[in-house]
Amino acid sequence: METTELTAERSPRPRPRAAAPAATDTPVDDVPESPAEAKTPTRRPKQSAALGVSPKWPVARILAAVLAVALAATAYAGHGWWKQRQLETAHAEAVTAARQLAVNFVSISAGTVDADLARIASGATGEFGDEFGRGMPGVREAVLTNKVRSVGTVLRAGLVSGDDDSAIVLVAIDATVSNVKAPDGRVSHYRMQLDLAKDDASGKWLVSRLQFVG
Repeated sequence: METTELTAERSPRPRPRAAAPAATDTPVDDVPESPAEAKTPTRRPKQSAALGVSPKWPVARILAAVLAVALAATAYAGHGWWKQRQLETAHAEAVTAARQLAVNFVSISAGTVDADLARIASGATGEFGDEFGRGMPGVREAVLTNKVRSVGTVLRAGLVSGDDDSAIVLVAIDATVSNVKAPDGRVSHYRMQLDLAKDDASGKWLVSRLQFVG
């Protein structure tokens, strides 16, 4: 029986394939970086330790804050200065008004009695205004009957206390008075305390109370 070389003619057996690498539990982050990546460190933005913000414009921000505080302080100081100046002006006006009102009160003559009384009444308010209004007819009669002529001169005046719309002022004043019994006149010295109130409508200082204090 003739044999054939089957062994030589048989198809070669396929070689087994290499097994795929098994999956590992190694995290992606633990994969070693390539040499190019390892040479370039990642830069992170610096944080300002003092402000906790990006230092993009730190000087400008600090300067703006300083200027804001300075402006606020200047505005407060300016307001205080303005209030003080306003108070000083009110005090000066009150003393000036008290001097004139005291002169008006003691300057009265028979020849100008009605005008003199009207001038006194226009500077009066409150308690003094009511009191003077009630006594005006009697004063007029006494001045005319005794032919009175009185002229006042302020010696000094000073503020006792006051604010923007009220004040107490002391006035020392001399009055040269003549009448039918003393035609040559004689000097009388008065010391008055005037309580003043500023009228809201006119802005004028008026006498709300007048008393002789020595």
